[in-house]
Amino acid sequence: MERVKIVLKSGKEQSVFRYHPWIFSGAIKKIYGNPAEGDLVDVYDNQNAFLAVGHYQPSSIAVRILSFEQVTPDIVFFREKIKKAIDYRKLIGIIGNPGINVFRIVHGEGDGLPGLIIDYYNRVAVIQMHSLGFYRIRKEIAAILVELMKDQIIAVYDKSEGTIPHMSGVSAVNEFLYGNSDPVIVTENGYKFKIDWTTGQKTGFFIDQRENRKLLEDFTEGRSVLNMFGYTGAFSVYAMKNASLVHTVDSSPSAIELANENIKLNYGDDSRHESFQVDAFDYLNHIKDQYDLIILDPPAFAKHNKVLDNALQGYKRLNIKAIEQIKPGGIIFTFSCSQVVTKENFRKSVFAAAANTGRSVRILYQMSQPPDHPINIYHPESEYLKGLVIYVE
Repeated sequence: MERVKIVLKSGKEQSVFRYHPWIFSGAIKKIYGNPAEGDLVDVYDNQNAFLAVGHYQPSSIAVRILSFEQVTPDIVFFREKIKKAIDYRKLIGIIGNPGINVFRIVHGEGDGLPGLIIDYYNRVAVIQMHSLGFYRIRKEIAAILVELMKDQIIAVYDKSEGTIPHMSGVSAVNEFLYGNSDPVIVTENGYKFKIDWTTGQKTGFFIDQRENRKLLEDFTEGRSVLNMFGYTGAFSVYAMKNASLVHTVDSSPSAIELANENIKLNYGDDSRHESFQVDAFDYLNHIKDQYDLIILDPPAFAKHNKVLDNALQGYKRLNIKAIEQIKPGGIIFTFSCSQVVTKENFRKSVFAAAANTGRSVRILYQMSQPPDHPINIYHPESEYLKGLVIYVE
């Protein structure tokens, strides 16, 4: 079937020449035909020169580019892309590492597959499609995974119910595409975590904080630690190795339950740990000089640019509270996972927070995401996780 042709306005092809994988709706001059959401479309410049092929979506990001060459993205094409993603993770020592059986296999734009996320949890792959183009071929994607990873996969679970755009009219249902599995226990750097992809946020676990959790270990010796927005309690588990006490705070009762379960999985009944189900800002108001290490890992404050200013104010308020309340000589691990918040935006928010308190603050480390969440150099938006380790006098 002949693909629909999309022609860009004059000058709008420049981002494609820089290999950016998104075509915005405002860049389009004319669409020759009526593509359905998820269809493959060809993109041309105003002089009728071919630019790219990708999945169409009737939204602000109108085309997610799959190739800058005039090819047909078929199952053979996707198999090769996924194989390259797997080979890359073998190269960086993630696949085949006996100490880690939880990692990301495909990271959307970072692996040249915009709209596709695949996470691996101890022989169970969890897929999330953010485009209808991939959702249509979800069973084929599952089959490719099973073929390429052989006995390393016993089940493939599709968790796209909440990520397929609503305008598509498709009622996605979370389900196993291959095999079956109960929740599993995964190992990360020697620690164990229970993963339930059916009820957990995202695909079940925040894999992207692996290296930052490992860094945390270096600072917890004898310290009293507060883990805000604790979710699975993963930061708390790492902190418990050396800390004098660890408190996990989350507003969700199921998150608190999971955090407690993971602490018990690694340490049994250890009185150094306690959980609190309470609003983060409320809790931070009443902890003056109680903790000398605080972790701030909130959910994304901004999903799109329209609420960017509000998000930056949110990060500022949160960091003001922590900087005000922490003991002298304290350390704060502070993060943003909002894609629309740049490293510079986030650093300015933390700077403004520090200035507001008047305390002396130094940056010890700047943090990002691990290499199994690769950043496409042509797509700065794929660098979504930003973090700072700061020292407060």
